[in-house]
Amino acid sequence: MDQTQRIALGSVVVGLLVLGLKSAAYLLTGSVALYSDAAESVVNVAAACAAFVAVRIAAAPPDREHPYGHHKAEYISAVVEGALIIIAAFAILNEAWSAFRSPRPVDLTPLGVGANVLASAINAAWCWVLFSRGRALRSPALVADGKHLLSDVVSSAGVLVGIGAAFAFGQAWLDPAIACLVALNVLWSGAQLVRSSVGGLMDEAADERQIARIRTTISETAEGAIEAHDLRTRQAGRLTFLDFHLVVPGDMRVSAAHDICDRIERALHAMDGDMIVTIHVEPDDKAKHAGIVVL
Repeated sequence: MDQTQRIALGSVVVGLLVLGLKSAAYLLTGSVALYSDAAESVVNVAAACAAFVAVRIAAAPPDREHPYGHHKAEYISAVVEGALIIIAAFAILNEAWSAFRSPRPVDLTPLGVGANVLASAINAAWCWVLFSRGRALRSPALVADGKHLLSDVVSSAGVLVGIGAAFAFGQAWLDPAIACLVALNVLWSGAQLVRSSVGGLMDEAADERQIARIRTTISETAEGAIEAHDLRTRQAGRLTFLDFHLVVPGDMRVSAAHDICDRIERALHAMDGDMIVTIHVEPDDKAKHAGIVVL
């Protein structure tokens, strides 16, 4: 089990712990807003399980049926997580509507509030772990889990403020109103997560900064070639796939052109060890004079 899988498994454990604390907070207070917080934690656990399965699949080596590997499994996990978040949002809205129709008093016991605060603190700490390690390991599943937890931390803070106001001013309607706001925040985060994950499944290009670094690296290391053009990139989990055409003098020997390609690939791999490079060599009459100029 590699580091990505261990962190994903840790998310399952943390999710179960937080779910227990937030469920206790709801049972001790009877607050619909705290119910909404606990409902989101149910989704956290389901999403963490989906992320763990996804990173296990993504870690599998290429095989005959999947010669490019299984890295896109992480994007599928992120889409599933986004869908679960959206379902949770509608469940919260349904409970809030019931509370609007039949308001019930909130009992803010110190133990109930304390359980919710502790759960939020644990979520915040784990959110930082998921963001920092997910970006370092270039794992879409871990980063997606971190984004989900961040929305949970923000909504939990809003819940505590809201139910405190409802209790202080004796306005029972504030409790379900806060739950509605939490649901809308959850719905927004779920929609954003699905959108970004679908981009990965649709072979979205690398970001502009990485493409600029790639172009500079090719320009500085392709000595002997004339130009490079038709550069394309796509992301698949932690991998970046890159292909381009390299124009060389028409009378250059194949072995010399191959040496240039090897030099470029070594430099690109030094920049990004998770890059898969494919270079198509062309003679000088194919030059477009509009690509990457070799320095």
